[in-house]
Amino acid sequence: MSRLKVRNGIRLTSSYIVLIILAITAIYPALWIILGAFRPGKSLYSKTLFPEKFTLDHFSELFTSKQIMFPQWYMNTLKVSLASMVLGVLLTLLTSYALSRFRFRGRQNSLSILLILGMFPGFMSMIAIFLLLKEMGLLDTHIALIMVYAAGAPLGLTLITKGFFDTIPRSLDEAARIDGASNFKIFTSIILPLSRPILTYLALLQFVGPWVDFIFARLILRSKPNWTVAVGMWDMVANSQNTNFTVFAAGAVLIAVPITILFMFMQRLLVDGLTSGASKG
Repeated sequence: MSRLKVRNGIRLTSSYIVLIILAITAIYPALWIILGAFRPGKSLYSKTLFPEKFTLDHFSELFTSKQIMFPQWYMNTLKVSLASMVLGVLLTLLTSYALSRFRFRGRQNSLSILLILGMFPGFMSMIAIFLLLKEMGLLDTHIALIMVYAAGAPLGLTLITKGFFDTIPRSLDEAARIDGASNFKIFTSIILPLSRPILTYLALLQFVGPWVDFIFARLILRSKPNWTVAVGMWDMVANSQNTNFTVFAAGAVLIAVPITILFMFMQRLLVDGLTSGASKG
């Protein structure tokens, strides 16, 4: 028994040490950027983690500088992300519900096509999408970004959402149909209230994707006022003769604010959804 306790103690201690190292590795760079945003000067380099003096000048420069259109970029990104989230989640839910609850010709082929397309990275189709948007006259528009982000959501998320819908008992659908409920009524009144965890997951994923995307936004958006915040922040570093990295750090902190707020809010909904689902089961 004593040897077993020693082994368990060593194993537990080793696990805690590994977790602490991983936590430090993940938190330290983020903490350095946050503190660097309040550090005087233009360089993030410092001998100490905490700055000797704190300043808000870098945040002020983001909103007052004529060279940096940060407020415009920020609002552009927020608009694109919110619209993509709403449309993408709606398309994913409808597609997943149809594949989960209905039986029709070509259903298995559709699932196979979704599975195969999901194996390929999205940037492989960027040239084709670029040419299509060019022919449609949608280059350098936010509508193009919203269309592509929202339409691409079902390709990667349908199978996951369908798997969740499959866990909801079909007896609930049958009971609702006996009471005269339509398919749309079943979807909105039964399926969606029981799908709060997957809704939370879809909303988080579909918001964060467009919010931090750089490659596709850089390809489509050409004019500076239409840039998203990722493209604008990249331009601050790539094309500046005297790069102000502390201003860049301040912008990075502001970029993280909506994601953090959304995650904290959605996390509560996720826990509530799991708890209510367990109690109903």
